[in-house]
Amino acid sequence: MAKIGANPVLKLLVVPKMAKIISRKSLGTQPVYDIGVERDHNFILANGKVASNCFNKSHSTAYGYVTYQTAYLKANYPVEYMTALLTASSGSTDKVQKYIATCANMNIEVEQPDINRSDLDFTPMSGKILFGLSAVRNLGEGAIESILNARKTDGSFKSLAHLCDRVDLRTVNRRALESLIHCGAFDCIEPNRQQLIKDLEVVIPWAQDRAKDRDSGQTNIFDLLGGSNGSQNHSSTAWKSAPKASKIEDYLPQEKLSLEKELLGFYVSDHPLKSARQVSKVLSSINLDQLAEQGKRTTISAIVMLTEVKNHITKTTGEPMAFVQMEDLSGQAEGVIFPKNYQRISSLITADTSLIVWGKVDNKDERTQMIIEDAELIETVKMVIVDLRPQQVNTRELDNLKSILQEHSGQNYQSKVPVLARVAGADYNQLVRFGSKYWVQDHRETVNALNAAGFPAHACALKTN
Repeated sequence: MAKIGANPVLKLLVVPKMAKIISRKSLGTQPVYDIGVERDHNFILANGKVASNCFNKSHSTAYGYVTYQTAYLKANYPVEYMTALLTASSGSTDKVQKYIATCANMNIEVEQPDINRSDLDFTPMSGKILFGLSAVRNLGEGAIESILNARKTDGSFKSLAHLCDRVDLRTVNRRALESLIHCGAFDCIEPNRQQLIKDLEVVIPWAQDRAKDRDSGQTNIFDLLGGSNGSQNHSSTAWKSAPKASKIEDYLPQEKLSLEKELLGFYVSDHPLKSARQVSKVLSSINLDQLAEQGKRTTISAIVMLTEVKNHITKTTGEPMAFVQMEDLSGQAEGVIFPKNYQRISSLITADTSLIVWGKVDNKDERTQMIIEDAELIETVKMVIVDLRPQQVNTRELDNLKSILQEHSGQNYQSKVPVLARVAGADYNQLVRFGSKYWVQDHRETVNALNAAGFPAHACALKTN
């Protein structure tokens, strides 16, 4: 219940499937309640009774029917269903990224844009989803239409020059071409993206000169030799004689991905955290798109990449702290590191670093963020594996094992080393993960204590591939 000033009470006339406002009257400051309660509601009907809910059965039935249809399509036609979701959300970077992460969890691959196969929208193709050109930044409808018309009329593009010679470069301008190159749309023709960017410097003027010649009615000798009579027919071989820039090495993998993200808003061809999926399963970490669903002050862990770091000096104590932007396969989130914790982990807090972070959820001013209390490089995170015989399970020996683990657990975020039991039988070998309350603080001390107690154990790095 909450009090608000000069709250108007609405008087309603109820008609089947409809509620009509027939009068308004201010009662000053009054207690009000959310719609849906059975009494004391601020909606008063014409007969003097209080409306508990104006959501009628016909509306509920329609929602139920649509829910059933949606669940059926997702269960039986997952590729087509996710394709439709991606297409409908192509204007929202956050939603597209979220649905691409969902596709990954459903083992549905979303392929990067392809200049010779991609359509305007996302397209289902043999159990995969092909990225739609409409979701590429700096690529307007006119540019997409020009590319698709040229491809439909004269077939696939064989090179960058071949495309530039066949489209209207006033519509498919340099910025659009750079976007297509950086997002990987030309990888099917030339995987060296930096080479293609450099080639633009000589290919665009070459193609513009040819377009001027065609507009003026002049015929190029190479077109005559190629048998195209100056037309743009795909049989022309003029593109083979197009100039090329000097050879240059491709971008570094991280630089290539950064440029790809800049044009799409997220990674498609690869992701710096894609290899850490198995690590995530072992560490019971959450996805960032689940952050708002966690209870306030809940202790969580997440595998993230820091995309932005803003260092800050507190006004009261003059101590350093940091605000960070994080992302994973599912989305982005904000994080804050207060001075006490920042002093301990500051060396790890740099942009483009992949970390596992521990902390708490904080909801403030309708904004959810993570208060980071500890962090570690993914590749340095260890796990402890204990070898058990089948007969040791569900016995006092197991209770003894749990006691040892709890002695080395530390407190809260300090217990960040997961423990797994490897149970080996005559014809099977199974890994069982202990709950987080049995995770430990120091893997070396824990391994020594377990071995001393007769539990063969060793520590190893978490595999990220």
